[in-house]
Amino acid sequence: MNFDATMRLGSLEMLAALAAFGYVGARMGSGALAAPPKALELSLSVQDGATRSPAREMMLTVTDGAPVIIGRSAEADVSLNDPEVSRRHARLELVRGVTYVADQGSRNGTFLNGKALADESIELRPGDDIDVGNTRITVQAMERS
Repeated sequence: MNFDATMRLGSLEMLAALAAFGYVGARMGSGALAAPPKALELSLSVQDGATRSPAREMMLTVTDGAPVIIGRSAEADVSLNDPEVSRRHARLELVRGVTYVADQGSRNGTFLNGKALADESIELRPGDDIDVGNTRITVQAMERS
């Protein structure tokens, strides 16, 4: 194979690669990447296992940089009347558009879908169950606000 034939093959490969990138780019859309949301609206169902009362539905806004506290304290954003829940039991926070749940060093622990949270924050998704004390909090939906 001579130099001209080698250059022609290389040029065709480059042209094919550019065409593939153009096709993929067109399918992804022409707009810039969307910025992560600064706030998410969570729809929660709170079921107190100790009293067996009907679940209460609540809407909660989680804002980037402002954690939401779940606990027994009246000052908690999600205040629970459950003796097995610590005053500041768990925390929800929004970081770069993703909502995380973390235990706050509670005595009885926080569980996400039956798995105990250690010293880490775990991503929260619709359908997840957060268990604190005898209370189960189910994430029904998450929407940008």
